[in-house]
Amino acid sequence: MFELDLRSRKPIYEQLVDKLKEFIINEVLKPDEQLPSVRMLAQELTINPNTIQKAYRELENQGFIYSVKGKGSFVSLNNQKKDGEKILFVKKELEKLILEAFYLGLTAKELIEFIQEIDVAKGGGEPND
Repeated sequence: MFELDLRSRKPIYEQLVDKLKEFIINEVLKPDEQLPSVRMLAQELTINPNTIQKAYRELENQGFIYSVKGKGSFVSLNNQKKDGEKILFVKKELEKLILEAFYLGLTAKELIEFIQEIDVAKGGGEPND
């Protein structure tokens, strides 16, 4: 399904959360699609099932997935809704990263071009709109 960096300082469960969020946001995983079972994913990635469970719990707390007792975990429909608190949080994080980029020497024009490239790559607008 995907690779984890076992040498990274970032905890494995956080890497898993980030990767699954990326799959959900990019619609690789569709709403109501069942996620692999904890046991199956733990075997596939050769990591402790508790780590998978912790990642699934975090995704559920964030509203990206939901669980059905005895059935498993599924991609939530709610991730399509705009959540004001989450948007505010993301904007604050972006502000920190943009200020750091400015400090490192990137220009506003370079950042705007980068955002446009990402938008085009994700199926958004056309380049140079």
